Amino acid sequence: MPKPYFRADNFHCRQSMGYLTRRVQNLTNPHAEAIFADQDLTFTQWISLMGLREGVAETSADLARHLNHDAGAVTRVVDELEKRGLLRRERSKSDRRVVKLILTPQGKAVAKMHVPPIVDFWNRVTDEFSAQEVKQLLALMTRLIARLEAEPMHEPAVKEKKRAVK
Repeated sequence: MPKPYFRADNFHCRQSMGYLTRRVQNLTNPHAEAIFADQDLTFTQWISLMGLREGVAETSADLARHLNHDAGAVTRVVDELEKRGLLRRERSKSDRRVVKLILTPQGKAVAKMHVPPIVDFWNRVTDEFSAQEVKQLLALMTRLIARLEAEPMHEPAVKEKKRAVK
């Protein structure tokens, strides 16, 4: 096992992956929202359609996890997309409690139609990166996500202290 990279005695938040990934997200979202500002679709609605299209999600609960939104907010997004005919709800045949979200042909077309402006944005942002650097960045981010998904959730220290007191 390699020696750990981070150490508490020389840790600086601006060089931490948590800070940097959050900063990238915080800088990206306003740009993405602006791309959709004059469209009939919001960025969140488009991400939802893309999550369904790409198989990242197939239920409202999946979308909530994918978007890191509460279930109520996702229900409102799904309701609007269904009302507009971009998706439909369908009960699972194997488990009637599960309601799957199915993109309609119109939903697939709308999702695809909005890909070019996002691609243009990322091409502008990465225009000073070589193709190899972009591939490497994507590969490293994908590995980091896989590790984070595999990492067990750590219980807050407060709960541990309460247990110790009892």
